[in-house]
Amino acid sequence: MKPCFIISLFALAAMVGCRTVPTPAERVERERLENVGRDFLPESRPVLPALDADSAPADYLRWAILNQPSVTAAYFEWAAAVSRIPAARTPPDPRLTFQADIQSVVTSLMPGLMFDFPGPGKLAAGAEVASAESEMKYHAFTRAALQAAFEVKKACWELRTLDARLELNRQMAGLLAETETVAEARNATGAAMLPDVLRARIEREQRLSEIRSLEDSRAPLLERFKAALGIAPEKSAPPPPRQFFPESPAGAATAARLDAALLRNPGLRAMQAEIRRAEAELALVRKAKIPDFSAGLMADLKMAPVLFRPQAAMTLPVWRERIASDITAAESAKKSAEARFAAERIALAAEFAEKRFMVREAERSLELLSTQLIPLAARALEAARSGYAAGAGDFLMLLDTQRTLLDFRLRQQDARLQRELSLAALALVLEGNADSREPPPSITVEGRWW
Repeated sequence: MKPCFIISLFALAAMVGCRTVPTPAERVERERLENVGRDFLPESRPVLPALDADSAPADYLRWAILNQPSVTAAYFEWAAAVSRIPAARTPPDPRLTFQADIQSVVTSLMPGLMFDFPGPGKLAAGAEVASAESEMKYHAFTRAALQAAFEVKKACWELRTLDARLELNRQMAGLLAETETVAEARNATGAAMLPDVLRARIEREQRLSEIRSLEDSRAPLLERFKAALGIAPEKSAPPPPRQFFPESPAGAATAARLDAALLRNPGLRAMQAEIRRAEAELALVRKAKIPDFSAGLMADLKMAPVLFRPQAAMTLPVWRERIASDITAAESAKKSAEARFAAERIALAAEFAEKRFMVREAERSLELLSTQLIPLAARALEAARSGYAAGAGDFLMLLDTQRTLLDFRLRQQDARLQRELSLAALALVLEGNADSREPPPSITVEGRWW
């Protein structure tokens, strides 16, 4: 019974399970997944803070990243890709075999155990394919988190600009009401004509209509704000923060460098991982010419002494046309990945230049409006109002200076919005981390993924 005992031990070992050694790339992926997973796994997910008007901007980022379904989906796609690496590097399961010869009675009874061994290098190449796929998913997850952070910042800045435009229009409506009162008083004394009163009233009604339109536009902006936070349509939106994201300092885009963008951009890094995957797949397909092997041992328990029957098998890769077509397809996939990477680099350089230009253009407009045009227009309006109240000014000139000042102040708000959104978009290009095991800085607070 000793042979039977030995075979039973082999079978027990196969059923209990064996462990293989993780590759260095797999260890990197698991370390990254462990670092991020504490914030996305249900059992360790942090409790999101309640949002109110006094919440800090970082709390809104927590919501945007941890509550956004697209980010969660990207995380679990990455986690699934990491989980597939061990399967790619593990040999096939051993097989328990059984054979018997039966005449009128059982003449032989042969249990056995068979092992399959893929050709040299095949498991390592498969693990490399799975690891590159996992890295692609990681960079896709990083990009989704950055996009979520961008969307909530964009929504907050749009709401802030709306509030500023509303306030400016209300101030102008108040000035027009005062102008209308002055025009009515002068018309009562014969110093001004009725058309002055009517023009002031028309201008004020136009401002009031603009205020109503702006107030009505708040609803879709709030819906966009709610969507940026990942809140379901049937749920109510939290109030926008009173403490908006701080305005970026002047010259913030000056330090942005194209070489850093080409090194750190998550989209480019995902494409680099795609090229590595294509190269690993090509290496794996080329190894299809190498045969696979099987080996095992059977024991005839009916024989005395026990008869051992070793077995061995080898695949014959004779279908060369199929192998050649698989290699051609893998080579084409690699060239396609390299071409897409080159195209993305070109597009990224163009986008980088465009966003930097938009930031500089907005800063020039802000500088001109804040230091020159608005102060001059305010002085012109004050002079026109004083002159008209004293009976020495032209009413049309007064209305024109009021419109000019309002236009300059609205343009100032639009330039500020363009600057902040362009800087936030530039961060999407720049903020992949040079050490891909760490998250980008703009979506971390105290080292956590928010």
